Amino acid sequence: MAGNSKRRGAVRKEGTKKGAVVGSGGQRRRGLEGKGPTPRASERKGHPAQRKAAVNERRAGQSRTNRRTGDGDVPETVLGRNPVVECLRAGVPATALRVAVGATSSDERIAESVHLAADMGLAILEVERKELDRISGGALHQGIALQIPPYEYAHPDELLERASDSGRPPLVVALDGVTDPRNLGAVVRSVGAFGGHGVVVPQRRAAGMTAVAWRTSAGTAARLPVARATNLTRTLREYAQTGLMIAGLDADGDVTLDEFDLATDPLVIVTGSEGKGLSRLVRETCDVTVSIPMAGPVESLNAAVATGVVLAEVARRRRLA
Repeated sequence: MAGNSKRRGAVRKEGTKKGAVVGSGGQRRRGLEGKGPTPRASERKGHPAQRKAAVNERRAGQSRTNRRTGDGDVPETVLGRNPVVECLRAGVPATALRVAVGATSSDERIAESVHLAADMGLAILEVERKELDRISGGALHQGIALQIPPYEYAHPDELLERASDSGRPPLVVALDGVTDPRNLGAVVRSVGAFGGHGVVVPQRRAAGMTAVAWRTSAGTAARLPVARATNLTRTLREYAQTGLMIAGLDADGDVTLDEFDLATDPLVIVTGSEGKGLSRLVRETCDVTVSIPMAGPVESLNAAVATGVVLAEVARRRRLA
């Protein structure tokens, strides 16, 4: 019957939301509002570009963890068959060797690494390749990884104490911004060969005692202290106050190595970076700058080679003194 509001279904039950109600509650207005610009592909969850960016970020984070920057505060992971076996042959200190399941029988270098690690008393862990992939951050590991602890640097004063105990005039090498760890390792080897008492490196913007430096030193790093200076210029000034002569190596030096007559005195030899040489503040701190006379058309020498030449000459003159 028309107008009969009491019939079944004619009245909405209280509390229901079906259909329109009094007022829209702003739903239409919000529905008309835009959602802003479309996010970049790398920011859209689930998008291939986003997944790739996430993987790259994880790898970068792992790389920062595995890489030493010269501060010696984090462990280092050496990857690959040749680098690992060379480190173990050189006696580089390590804490653990990880080998992929089944890799020992597939390559003689891995087998040798396992034998060397066992002789050194290292923990040898057989792991799945997925675990090595995670540790390496996606870098090529060839089924083997060597964990190396942070290097324990000496204090610069310890080098003077070592010289005092030896009964010989101090002979120290300071590296000013040398960034190649192979150069650092070669310098450490030369200092040990020619009777030096240690090496000083800056805390920042310089190579530290990484596995590469250890390997290049051919085991000398285990017997010769490497000190880290928070401020190299200040450390050199403190050395000078104790009576050491500060001699910087420079292509345009004040004197040549032939004319340098202070080799038998307490001495600090300062070698500059591979490209820029001595920094301004370090150069101003030096008592004298020394150049190496060249017989051929070569203008300069590699930092490690130049240091070795000067150390050899200093050692020769000290023997004759």
